[in-house]
Amino acid sequence: MPLFKSLSHDEMMEIASITEPRTFKKGEVIYGEGDTGGKLYILHTGGVKISRLSADGKEQFIRAIGPGEFMGELSLFSSLPFTDDAAALENSTMCFIDGEKLKLLMSKYISIAFKVMDELSKRLERAENLIKEISLNSVEERLARVLLDLSDGEKEIVLTMTRGNLASQLGMSQETLSRKLSFFQEEGLISLKGHKRIRIENREGLLKII
Repeated sequence: MPLFKSLSHDEMMEIASITEPRTFKKGEVIYGEGDTGGKLYILHTGGVKISRLSADGKEQFIRAIGPGEFMGELSLFSSLPFTDDAAALENSTMCFIDGEKLKLLMSKYISIAFKVMDELSKRLERAENLIKEISLNSVEERLARVLLDLSDGEKEIVLTMTRGNLASQLGMSQETLSRKLSFFQEEGLISLKGHKRIRIENREGLLKII
């Protein structure tokens, strides 16, 4: 995984010696709000959903974690409990690394510390961009931008999350997302292929919206 790619084989074996492998079934909770942290969670196979509950009990989707990515890094540097929930999106395997042992290795292999800091910086930037998107841009602008981002220049998007999670991430209800997707389809900007596939039909038209 990227976090350890700069290490030698022997150094990687040293990392492996302090990891604890775990498996989780689809829907199983990995940690919840209020739980004590102190571990780094590294996903090997499957997927994990990071979310948070609002005061009125509505779920706010934060991000999805894929193979090779990690989570729980904030708890390594703070004694505060988790403020979000993590659950398996599918059958998943991962490794836990005890925080205190990892800190010792971070002081020994500075490249690991820099990689964790880099990931934290990227996540902070994404959070700030999302706040800006929600506060300054219309629903149509947000949706057009995320469709262009997800397509990455290709004609078809295969969603790796549910529409409900996508709507939550964009700061709108699932009903609003469905209406806007249908509107985009009527305008010839996209075509919907079931619940997971979206084909970009008019990229220039989406660009004009944003």
